[in-house]
Amino acid sequence: MKLLDGKKISNQIKEEIAAAVADMKNRGEKVPHLAAVLVGNDGASLTYVGSKVRSCEKIGFRSTLVHLPEETTEEQLLQEVYKLNGNKDIDGYIVQLPLPKHIDEEKILLAVHPDKDVDGFHPTNFGKMALDMPSFVPATPYGIMELLKRYKVETQGKHCVVIGRSHIVGRPISILMSQKGEAADATVTLTHSRTKDLKSLTLQADIIVSALGVPGFLKADMVKDGVVVIDVGITRVADPSRERGYYLSGDVDFEAVSRKASYITPVPGGVGPMTIAMLLKNTLLARERHKEMA
Repeated sequence: MKLLDGKKISNQIKEEIAAAVADMKNRGEKVPHLAAVLVGNDGASLTYVGSKVRSCEKIGFRSTLVHLPEETTEEQLLQEVYKLNGNKDIDGYIVQLPLPKHIDEEKILLAVHPDKDVDGFHPTNFGKMALDMPSFVPATPYGIMELLKRYKVETQGKHCVVIGRSHIVGRPISILMSQKGEAADATVTLTHSRTKDLKSLTLQADIIVSALGVPGFLKADMVKDGVVVIDVGITRVADPSRERGYYLSGDVDFEAVSRKASYITPVPGGVGPMTIAMLLKNTLLARERHKEMA
């Protein structure tokens, strides 16, 4: 069993981006500028956005945090989005999800300009990705593809089973892995809550990508020997015996499944760090595109 070490690979990617940014500075060019919009004080969102800001500082990006109160109206948030769309100094930005319940997430994400949508959530970018055209790929699926590439995991002709059909992970990774190219060319089965006899499918799988959000869902008796397992799930599980009062769990029963797997991602330290690294890569791409258009 070999660990697909997202922390190690994400650090390599950040070093590569930092070198590219240093070259930009030496040429007297504007460095990439990433903004994040955060509404309210959700603990997980604050942690995630804070991590993004720190990563920007380390690699030489400029970063801006637009932190709005919980009671911000949908109209007020839309105005902030329009401001960012029109701000030529900002290369890309993200609107941190989830948003408060009184705000329509779809409406906000549709308002983000596709050229600045470094999360890759806008239908224009999603459609281009599905058609194998240059676009911003959603950061988590992009990170999974990069992990598979850098570890040279064989995917061509393999059966990949994706658990979960979300627009953020499950559906896009199913498209990317079925396309032509490196870390792709797989035969993909996309499963979900209505799939019958999921276990029979996972037992056939050469590669499993689980993006379900159910702690310890994938058990050892559901996988075959030599399987490649990508665990996207990360859930806080209450545990009073621990100092923090919880522990982080993936979708996979890691201890048991890792004994059968050829490659497996840990939680934490697998897909999570890759998501932030690829968000930064998308922002670098946005800067390069804006430079070409100038």
